[in-house]
Amino acid sequence: MEQNGKCVIFSAPSGAGKTTIVHAMLNSIQQLAFSVSATSRDPRPNETDGKDYHFLRVEKFQEAILKEEFVEWEEVYTNNYYGTLKSEIERIWEEGRTVIFDVDVIGGLNLKQIFGDNALAIFVHPPSIDVLEQRLRNRSTETEEKIQQRMSKARTELDKAKKFDEILINDSLESAISEAKKLVKNFIKS
Repeated sequence: MEQNGKCVIFSAPSGAGKTTIVHAMLNSIQQLAFSVSATSRDPRPNETDGKDYHFLRVEKFQEAILKEEFVEWEEVYTNNYYGTLKSEIERIWEEGRTVIFDVDVIGGLNLKQIFGDNALAIFVHPPSIDVLEQRLRNRSTETEEKIQQRMSKARTELDKAKKFDEILINDSLESAISEAKKLVKNFIKS
């Protein structure tokens, strides 16, 4: 895939607030366009296919891997895949816009490695691991087993924050959004 545009990558452990921050960026910076990731997991009640994710059955996802349709992909949990479709990136760049990603930490690092200086990688860091767990519980969308699974993964992900271009502490959503806007606008202008 030919690189002819810029990317902004937001990554974080589940529950850190990255999706809320990404939505704020999309609502305030017209130059950005959201890269809809693909996943093999089932949609949550409030999610729409093609808007929140491209929901693919496991077999379809594996088929797309074999056809090399992804920029990057990962099996996050057994038979639970996430990935970035090349067609999404190309569509956004053809519109003359900057791609914004909302991806997990491994996906973010993979994208940064692929796009290099054409990408700004921002790690959204929760104020503490306890706050992160409380945020996951407040969602009321996860089983206890899923929460424990996500917390275990979060501990590993927090160790990777230093590998990102910027670390954005989300202790106050308003401040985090304000800081993110500055970082993104400066990057797009550069």
